[in-house]
Amino acid sequence: MFQSPEYSNILSLKLSDLLEDVGVNEEMVMKRRRVVMLVENIQTLTWRSLGNNSTAYYFGSQSEGTTTEGLNSDFDVLYVEYAYNVIQDWSEWKQNKINYLMIQDENVTPGYCFLQLLRSDEPLFETIIPDEYYIRDSKGRILLKNTFLTDYDDAVRHGPSNAVPGKEGYNDVDVVYGYPCNSLPQSALHSLDRQSIGRLPTSEMIRYAVSNGCFVVGASSKISTYPELEWRISTSLGERCFMFNLNTTQLHCYVLMKVILKSFLTPQRESVLSSYMCKTVVLNCIQNTDRNFWKKNNLFTCLTYCLLELQSYIRNENCPHFIIPENNLMAGHFTTEGKLVISRKISDIIQSDGRCLLRIRIDDIGNRLHFKFHTDRAIPHGMLTHRLINESITVFLFGNLAQTISTSELRILDYLRKMQVNLKQCILKLANYSVHGSRLEQFASRCLVPFLFSTIGSIMVSSNIRRNTAVQFQAPKWLSLGLSSDVTSGRLKLASVLYCIGDMDRAEFILRQTENRYNCDIVEPVCGCWRHPWSDWSAEFMRKFCEQNEDCINRITSFCVRFMQTEINCVPRELQYEMMRSTQNDMQHRSDMEKRWMDFAVIDSLPFLYFLQYKTYGHLQRHQDQQRALCNLVNTAVCGKNLGHRETALNLVGQCKEQENKLMEALQCYMLSLQLRGRNNAANFHICNLIRKICFSHVVV
Repeated sequence: MFQSPEYSNILSLKLSDLLEDVGVNEEMVMKRRRVVMLVENIQTLTWRSLGNNSTAYYFGSQSEGTTTEGLNSDFDVLYVEYAYNVIQDWSEWKQNKINYLMIQDENVTPGYCFLQLLRSDEPLFETIIPDEYYIRDSKGRILLKNTFLTDYDDAVRHGPSNAVPGKEGYNDVDVVYGYPCNSLPQSALHSLDRQSIGRLPTSEMIRYAVSNGCFVVGASSKISTYPELEWRISTSLGERCFMFNLNTTQLHCYVLMKVILKSFLTPQRESVLSSYMCKTVVLNCIQNTDRNFWKKNNLFTCLTYCLLELQSYIRNENCPHFIIPENNLMAGHFTTEGKLVISRKISDIIQSDGRCLLRIRIDDIGNRLHFKFHTDRAIPHGMLTHRLINESITVFLFGNLAQTISTSELRILDYLRKMQVNLKQCILKLANYSVHGSRLEQFASRCLVPFLFSTIGSIMVSSNIRRNTAVQFQAPKWLSLGLSSDVTSGRLKLASVLYCIGDMDRAEFILRQTENRYNCDIVEPVCGCWRHPWSDWSAEFMRKFCEQNEDCINRITSFCVRFMQTEINCVPRELQYEMMRSTQNDMQHRSDMEKRWMDFAVIDSLPFLYFLQYKTYGHLQRHQDQQRALCNLVNTAVCGKNLGHRETALNLVGQCKEQENKLMEALQCYMLSLQLRGRNNAANFHICNLIRKICFSHVVV
């Protein structure tokens, strides 16, 4: 039955429908691509606003839309520094940049190169070794080593990359650093000119690939004679363009290849075969077949063809790179025994005529396929529906987008703190993209600028308070421009400023307005200060994200509120302690992410809202409203979902309890806070101060 053409067609249609159900459908593929490209632009504009000529590129499955929730694909990020310039012809040399000549000779593995240092003042070879990252070879050339990467906290080095392990609610991030080259190697140009039966790549794709050149990243071939000096040539931009132009059946085939790879071929041999090899197999197969071959009712035949091609590559130990065919992706990957084992497994998969697919657990594919052949049965318990999977993917994507916005704002503030960069100039650079940039750049600019508006307004008022001068007329304008950042954070900064200058009536009005805007059934908190679990979203929040596009981000998210030390006079006294949370010993126990914000005062919006209400109502002598606010603050600090700074919220509750002379309740709050974060926590100071109070109160008695 499995061998009949009729059944092959039926199986193909069932597989296509199944993959549509688990998120590999046109809507989700396009949504993944759009959101990941937005993340890419937000990160890039963040650096550009700070004067750093770097670009973030997101490649791989997440950006292509060729993944599922069960595959749990990581984010492949390439950071390219455009202060460097790799050339293949002297005409590409640029003054005042660090220039390297790409060398591909008999000593270099195909698809790789050496980088020879050139002078930056004139187009000549450099003759002096600058530092330990360079060596002089036997021909007198000054060559750059590929060990330029620096490891980061929480990162594991994988070849040229730093892999940041994902925590609960996050995928792994594989970070690679590279240098740009404006042209493709000659071997790539010859390859792109070859005839294609499947019309891949088209002339438009070729023009795009050629105009975008390539990158070099610090990695050598497994068979390299000079592993310290080889740099891998990456044509990822061109490849991404090709993937963006595949039809749905071709994408489905690639996803199935990866599912089979992960289910049957690499449980114990992760480093032998890779999803990139599967992609290369699919692209080569597409190029060598008529495009009418890749149709929905022929998916199973397409999959079988690709598996046979993969098996052929393994037997020959040669998987030719799609753009640089001389680069054998399988060189040095196999032992004789390993090659035979994997080849035999692929034969078993092919000969099963599809029955092996019933054993796949990823995304519950086996059970789903079985269910597809028994449509008279009810959906099995625990099997997510198409709608729920689409919702889950959408919230995951927009959650990452929101986290990127928050993290990028923090990166800018941290850079401003360290480098004393002019904030107005940073804002002007971002604002320029909102007018003259691409659609993606305009969106990225709109995401970041309002937060900086609020910050610059707050800094101005803080300076006025310190100097005991009248508030500058520009400050309220800046603060007003920051109100569109999200549901709450810009408004809470304004309310905090009004509270600190003693304008309690206007502060109360802003706080009441903000509370009315914060619909707990829709709005969710967002904090990008550290990679804490972000889950348990409300059904209405998920529905809003699924019904609307990324423009709804600022209408249903509530970012944490951050105050730099230059804003200290616009921060309530109780929150100022968070700027001095650490002893010298504590500072040695901060991760790279924590170093960015732990000298700031940072608090989630909802507890800050209730805290400001508590303080404001106290000044206005509205004690019933004050107690209501305190009750809300306690409930939020203890039970609130997705808080990034719960320990800070508990510290504020403790200080409120102290002000009400409920000292033991205050101590309990501080102890709960310390359970969440033992070091770098202002609760340590509060406890010492509280013990002094308790002892003093006993003496008085």
